[in-house]
Amino acid sequence: IGGIQSNHTRMVAAVAAKLGLACVLVQENWVDYSDAVYDRVGNIMMSRLMGADVRLVDQGFDIGFRRSWEEALEDVHKRGGKPYAIPAGASDHELGGLGYVGFAEEVRRQEADLGFKFDYIVVCAVTGSTQAGMVVGFAADGRANRVIGIDASATPEQTRAQILRIARRTADMVGLEAGIADSDVVLDTRYAYPAYG
Repeated sequence: IGGIQSNHTRMVAAVAAKLGLACVLVQENWVDYSDAVYDRVGNIMMSRLMGADVRLVDQGFDIGFRRSWEEALEDVHKRGGKPYAIPAGASDHELGGLGYVGFAEEVRRQEADLGFKFDYIVVCAVTGSTQAGMVVGFAADGRANRVIGIDASATPEQTRAQILRIARRTADMVGLEAGIADSDVVLDTRYAYPAYG
């Protein structure tokens, strides 16, 4: 699930095509953009070319689970399929935060090669898994709160709560003994308004 021009859903379509799996994408109208071909070009066109069943849904932005998500899963079940459900941004998923935990180790190696440490890591935050994984990865050397998320969701309370939930679940999965404190999730809300994007 994602917006009409979602990079995430395009990558899901690519992986499914590579593995020979059927792919159903729920593409919601997350941005107020009225170009006549917006839903036929770019990422959505690539997803279709890779064989994805693209379903356009006239719903605005929301990082939560919605009826369109449930309907897609029900439809796959009705057709005898076994869906592997991936939420927006692969975020609020049991494995959603793992992808960027290793990012911190990669940055530490680069810092060692460069001979200095970055003061902050700044990342765009919408569905939360990227920042959550980074927070967990940098918690190992006490820099969890040096990962600054720039809110692009325009729903900062929901986004912050999701980042924290994903980070805590991920910390448990990787055995981070110190855990993740509320103060470890830093979300700058000055730039997103009035809407997602």
